[in-house]
Amino acid sequence: MKALYFKSTLLISALLITGFFIPQTTKAHCDSMDGPVVLAAQKALETGNVNLVLIWVNEDQEEQIRETFTKTRNVRDHGENVRQVADTWFFETLVRLHRESEGASYTGLKPAGTSTGPVIPATDQALETGSARELRDLIVNAFEQQLHIHFEKALRARDFDSDNVEAGREYVHNYVELLHFVKPVYDMLDAEERPAHNHGH
Repeated sequence: MKALYFKSTLLISALLITGFFIPQTTKAHCDSMDGPVVLAAQKALETGNVNLVLIWVNEDQEEQIRETFTKTRNVRDHGENVRQVADTWFFETLVRLHRESEGASYTGLKPAGTSTGPVIPATDQALETGSARELRDLIVNAFEQQLHIHFEKALRARDFDSDNVEAGREYVHNYVELLHFVKPVYDMLDAEERPAHNHGH
C-alpha cells in the first residue's frame, strides 16, 4: 500500500511538472492578491520581518527587495492612501521579481478570487492538512480519463484500410498524440527512480 501511495505521489509530481491538466492561467497563481506571495508580503509588512518574503526571490534580487521593503515600511504611517499605494508598489515589485526568478513574465497583479482551476487549491489544501490523498485522486483520475480518451482514439483508428492514406494518417496522428501524452509522464517517473549519480548516491 505504501509503495502504491509513493508511486501515485510520483505520478502527481510528474503531471504537475510536465504541465498536464494545468491551464496556463493557473501558473499565475502567485500573481493574485490572495496568492501566497502577496499574503507573505502583507504579513511581512505588518510584522516588519522581511525574511517572510525573501524566500520568494533569489539571492541576486534580495537587496532590491530589502530596499523596497524598508521604503514601504517608512511611509506606511503617512495616511491610508499612502499606505495603500506603498503596499501595492511593494506587492508588485515582489511578485515581478518572483516571476523573474521563475523565468516567467509579469503581467500585473490579479484580483483576489481569480480562478486558478482545481489543482492549485487542492495542492494548498494538501499541504494544509498534511495529506496528499485528495490531490492524488484529483490528478490520477484526470490522468486516467485523458489516457482513456487518447488510447481509444488510437485504437479505433488502428485497423485502417492500407489503401486509405487519409485513414492511415489519422491513425498516425492519434498514435503520436498518445505517445506524446504518456511518454513525458513515464520519463519523469523513471528519472525519479534512477540513482542520482551526480550527487554521490
